[in-house]
Amino acid sequence: MLSMGRLAQASGVNVETVRYYERIGLMPEPSRTAGGHRTYDEGHRRRLSFIRRARELGFTLEQVRELLRLADQEAQPCGAVVRIAGAHLDEVRRKIADLTRLEAILAGAVARCETTASGPDCAVLEMLSDGG
Repeated sequence: MLSMGRLAQASGVNVETVRYYERIGLMPEPSRTAGGHRTYDEGHRRRLSFIRRARELGFTLEQVRELLRLADQEAQPCGAVVRIAGAHLDEVRRKIADLTRLEAILAGAVARCETTASGPDCAVLEMLSDGG
């Protein structure tokens, strides 16, 4: 059995995160000691680690909730999991494309600034003022 602090430490999250996930229903209610202290088992640790890893990969809380629901099913429907992960992958790819465009815009502005560093105009400030 683990205390909340040990569970948090073993899962790589902080105690407030454990409380939050319990409050929103991602983590099941733990057992309590006679003194009212929460006690967690290995299943709690695995579930919390699953949540932490899914969040690190950028899944939303609702996506995590659905993935947990699917993981809890005896016959895990891989097709449903693939749909969730595929939709997330599409979003990640959109963000990468947006960041690539942003990088090109900023690189161009910085390069223009570097060539006119002593002049009265700054390409970065101009870009921000004029919207590009």
